Amino acid sequence: MIENTVITQSEKGCLNRNQIKYIVIIAMLIDHIAWGFVDARNPLLGGVMHFIGRLTGPTMAYFVGEGYRYTRDVDKYQQRLAVFAFISWFSYVWFEYGSLPIYFEQGRLMFIPAQSVIFTLFLGLTAIRLWEDEKISKPLKTTGIIFFCILSCIGDWAFMNVLGCLFVHVYRDRPKAKWTAFTLTFLLPNVFVTILVGLENMWFQFGVILVPLMLYFLYNGQSGSKASIHKWFFYLFYPLHLLVLGVLRWGL
Repeated sequence: MIENTVITQSEKGCLNRNQIKYIVIIAMLIDHIAWGFVDARNPLLGGVMHFIGRLTGPTMAYFVGEGYRYTRDVDKYQQRLAVFAFISWFSYVWFEYGSLPIYFEQGRLMFIPAQSVIFTLFLGLTAIRLWEDEKISKPLKTTGIIFFCILSCIGDWAFMNVLGCLFVHVYRDRPKAKWTAFTLTFLLPNVFVTILVGLENMWFQFGVILVPLMLYFLYNGQSGSKASIHKWFFYLFYPLHLLVLGVLRWGL
């Protein structure tokens, strides 16, 4: 989800950004297969698959937050996220509800507002751009970011992706603050949900703790190959895999 540029982080890791991105894409596929086909038949297996799937949203948020600093063209980057958020709206709603997001019912135009993870990543990048705009006062920036967090509640990973992207960028030169803010942004809401709903049904939410561990110990800060396929693969794979899974789940 970030441009193919080299990012200096550390020498301790063994995986570059491309490699981690493909790992979390596979985790996302496993997670979505569980939501669509496994849970009711085998809750334990479904929980394990969701636990693995917790890798994806926070990792992509981290890369968006990190990538703002290095992307060649932020405008085009934001435009791509906006375009694919709109495209993914259709396949995401189809997979989740077996319906198009815009439809007629009894002669009335209806729509389902639910949005995908690309939508919340778009809002996260937009929050960073707002924060970096020197023409806007801090109170207005804070108000705008709160608005983005509220708006993100119709999307996957909601306000966590907005704040996760923003904190990675804002604290980019303060590693301790960055990792603390990033980890708590995803961990605390999921702990709350787990307590509220019940550990038996939501234990898999603790999988989010794997993300900072993976990124801190395994990510070497390098982008990997600069071939275009690595930049475009997630944009294309995301709506297409949801469309295929939606057809398998609901039919045409």
